[in-house]
Amino acid sequence: MAYINRRAFTRTAAAGVATALSAGRVLGAGDRVRLGFIGLGNRGDQVLDAFRAHSDCEVVAICDLYQPYLDFAAAKIGGSPQQFKDYRGLLDRKDLDAVVISTPDHWHALQTIHACQAGKDVYVEKPLSLCVEEGRRMVAAARKYDRVTQVGLQRRSSEFVRTAAELVRQGAIGKVTVARAFHIQNEWPRGIGNPPNGEPPLELDWDAWLGPAPRVPYNMNRTFYRFRWFYDYSGGQLTNFGVHYLDVIHWALGHDAPLAVTAMGGKFVMEDNREIPDTLEVLWTYPGNTLVSFSQFNASSAPAGIKGGEIEFRGTKGTLYVQGNGFEIVPENVTPNEFAVRNPANRNQEKGWRTGAKPLIEARQVKGKQDTADHARNFLDCVRSRARCNCDIEVGHRDTSAALIGNIAHRTRLYLEWDGKTEKFTNQPTANRYLSYTYRPPYELPALA
Repeated sequence: MAYINRRAFTRTAAAGVATALSAGRVLGAGDRVRLGFIGLGNRGDQVLDAFRAHSDCEVVAICDLYQPYLDFAAAKIGGSPQQFKDYRGLLDRKDLDAVVISTPDHWHALQTIHACQAGKDVYVEKPLSLCVEEGRRMVAAARKYDRVTQVGLQRRSSEFVRTAAELVRQGAIGKVTVARAFHIQNEWPRGIGNPPNGEPPLELDWDAWLGPAPRVPYNMNRTFYRFRWFYDYSGGQLTNFGVHYLDVIHWALGHDAPLAVTAMGGKFVMEDNREIPDTLEVLWTYPGNTLVSFSQFNASSAPAGIKGGEIEFRGTKGTLYVQGNGFEIVPENVTPNEFAVRNPANRNQEKGWRTGAKPLIEARQVKGKQDTADHARNFLDCVRSRARCNCDIEVGHRDTSAALIGNIAHRTRLYLEWDGKTEKFTNQPTANRYLSYTYRPPYELPALA
């Protein structure tokens, strides 16, 4: 993430528009895609490795406000990539074809829109945005400046996930009435702990890290990976892991916006200083009469009947379980006289009512992988071809929005009906205030003039 000179911040939007008009290098067959990385800690380091797996790209510039991350990345990359503390300096490089953004969620919108205005293609990590309005503005910027975009939902570039989604959508397991997703992790007893507020490390500019988020005292739990437990910067595991699962569910159902959402949960176990729940249940209804749920359990293992703790699709002919390394179809068994089996009152009238049960479909197991390097490959190919990526920004926005409104339902304790076209709540207008938030001055979403 970049160091920000607050007094100069608002110059970026106007300068970016001018830059975008002349930007755009025509890539020849032998040219390497020149990349700049913004955010290099944790997930940023993983994504850096994913792109370094491909010889037809070159990382020439890196940006982070934390010097140890810059040093580690520079040593890994080699060749002395140019280092920045201010991401706008990186965007000013006219020789960059694309940027890869792996900063905390509350920075994604500003950096993505500024990158589009600077004429750069964008790979941005999930969740796409901190609020729905930001995401829609990011989509508009990508379209206005004709940028290739990829959101870091790497299951979209997994062949086995594609096959599973197509099977569900084509009716292979019958009508799907329920799709369930799970995040299962035992954080007891300490969770993230209760560190006191204090002074930030000398190598960390706390004001720059906060950026558009409200000014609060430094607390180590609000930085780096642990920022995900605070609403000012993230939406917890619902937007962290849940967006991955909702992406697969949207893909399989053929619908990208729910009709309604409700949620229950809270801090049922942990006594740390987090804001987000440690236990959460979110329910959405989707077109076609499908109930979708996300369950966050504080447990050490998956409950009985849950295969691998990721996603399951319950159909009338069978169940499809999506796991981290493949999927499995378990058929529904039906007897010749199904009425007798399903209606116990008739069992005495039917001899051998349990015999002759047959599966309606074939059992199937498929192994595979979900690799960020494959997602990076798709992005690099699309930078060259100018085609839409596997997880174009509109796809990522819809996936992220479904998770974000789940958090809104929990925070408001309301049943909320959702209009996917207007991206507004229709039965509880007061909840629409959570679809955006006020940036801390002088930060503001750039106008797309």
